[in-house]
Amino acid sequence: MLCRELFLTLLILRIKNNAVESCHFQNNISAVEEEPFYLKYCLSSSAHGNEAATIKWSKFNESLGWVELNPRPSPRITLHDYALEFWPVELKDQGRYLFQMGNSTQEWELKVTKRNKHSCFSEKQVTSKSVTVKKSFQINCSKNYYEKWINRTSLYKNCEKIEESSKKLLMVKNAKFEDQGYYSCVFSLLHNGKLYNLTSTFNITVLGDHTKRIPVYLGPKFNRVEVELGESIELNCSALANQNDAVYWNFQKENETHVNVHEKEGKEIWISEGKEYVSKILKIEKVNEKNIGFLYNCTVGDTVSMDTQSFILVRKGTTDIPNHVFTRGMIISILISVAVVCLVILCVIFRVDLVLFYRHLVGRNETLTDGKTYDAFVSYLKECHSESGAEYTFAVETLPKVLEKHFGYKLCIFERDVVPGGAVVDEIHSLIEKSRRIIIVLSKSYMSNEVIYELKSGLHKALVERKVKIILIQFSPVSDFVFLPQSLKLLKSHRVLKWKADEPLSYNSRFWKNLVYLMPAKVTKPGQEESEDLPVLSVP
Repeated sequence: MLCRELFLTLLILRIKNNAVESCHFQNNISAVEEEPFYLKYCLSSSAHGNEAATIKWSKFNESLGWVELNPRPSPRITLHDYALEFWPVELKDQGRYLFQMGNSTQEWELKVTKRNKHSCFSEKQVTSKSVTVKKSFQINCSKNYYEKWINRTSLYKNCEKIEESSKKLLMVKNAKFEDQGYYSCVFSLLHNGKLYNLTSTFNITVLGDHTKRIPVYLGPKFNRVEVELGESIELNCSALANQNDAVYWNFQKENETHVNVHEKEGKEIWISEGKEYVSKILKIEKVNEKNIGFLYNCTVGDTVSMDTQSFILVRKGTTDIPNHVFTRGMIISILISVAVVCLVILCVIFRVDLVLFYRHLVGRNETLTDGKTYDAFVSYLKECHSESGAEYTFAVETLPKVLEKHFGYKLCIFERDVVPGGAVVDEIHSLIEKSRRIIIVLSKSYMSNEVIYELKSGLHKALVERKVKIILIQFSPVSDFVFLPQSLKLLKSHRVLKWKADEPLSYNSRFWKNLVYLMPAKVTKPGQEESEDLPVLSVP
């Protein structure tokens, strides 16, 4: 009989202890939106006589005062004797709540925090804990009030799941420095067929075995502060330090006193994430010339270890670079820019010479693997008349002498390289297919029945099929060739060369360099027996 009474007594005490643990003593309470929440009256010994009295819950309204909450259950807010439950709490639930039971009352100020959509927890609902390295620390994921509704419990570290359990979850281990971080207990609650998540987050800071820290300032060691003469400013130096570390400003100089500089009395001390910080303010009233360029040092520490942070005042709008250095730099920049522009202009002017030099230097050859037989097919007036003698001589004598014998190219000249008796149209088409370039030698008499097919076929290969490139050599002004196909106007200007027949041209003349530039890159073998000067060709 005594055992039974003892068991009942212990059971009653346990139930009461759980009830006390789940109630809210504090008046200011915060919650996170979209999570379950409750307010519960803490039943004291003096209130036991009022247990039979009517319980009333009220919420304060700015215009109506205290408004009694409907005792009937609702889908979201329910009343259970000493508890007011929210499934879940929303931003509009924020405000003042009052519990009344006979003469016993309790009032709360509820603040609902907006949920952070980019994190698994709310920064304003974090409990900070410190633990020494190698000492035991535990994360206890339990909610006594919601125990009957807990469906699953998950533990996250820095928003990454590390453990999961069906009900309660307890993690116990010896602390390491890498254990530092944010631990979130996420409870999945099943209530009236709906699932709700409830989160409790702890910020764990792992401290070293020794409590003595080396003082170190926050921010850069050297700070430039821009000011205007006559204004007042405050310099704030903050450091991670120990409780007994001294922090002071040094702004005295031999035989010089700054009467407008004052160090504020006392120092500000605060603790964040288990670490102790200290700061000291230096006030400078109405900055004058003596303050400009002066070094103000702030020191923190003790006789064993210390750290110093420096501040210097400079006038607003002043440049860091001395004037003579800035001027010299501008002159050098301008000279470099002019040199670059001149270099670009020279490269454009002597583009052809540079390309030919590069081909000669690297021995570039574009004719090895393309399967072509000829470097160029020469299209010209096939019959030599008195009015076309210069064009004919240029095509069948001058071009082969220079391009073949001196520069090592292989030309296809119809009258020379084609055996008579074949089909002319087929032969021309086949020769153009085997050529890398088409050289068209134009004159007033060019457009005849013998060359019209060569011209049209060559233009089709160049402009439509893009299998060959055209080089146009003019013997007369372009205006004289109004009868030529319009497609010739599509040729790029650098692919049109003008032959000056009234003056002698050497192999190193601009005309021949431009022509070799337009020909395929090829290792040339200049002849030794040819004269440097070419014969003069004139147009009758």
